[in-house]
Amino acid sequence: MNRKKKVHAIFKKKLKKAKARMNPSHKPKYISKAERAKLESTQAEAAPVIDTSEVRRPPGNENES
Repeated sequence: MNRKKKVHAIFKKKLKKAKARMNPSHKPKYISKAERAKLESTQAEAAPVIDTSEVRRPPGNENES
């Protein structure tokens, strides 16, 4: 019984690995905290800052916010 059980366990293990390779995970790749901070700082430098306080509004729309 032990030999039969062992062979069956090996087969199940190989089958599980094969199924895992056929169906890759949809989970996004892990990005470390340091990498996230680095990406955020580079994006902050590249993105232009828009000041909305100086936006002109068309006349007659003073009541709307």
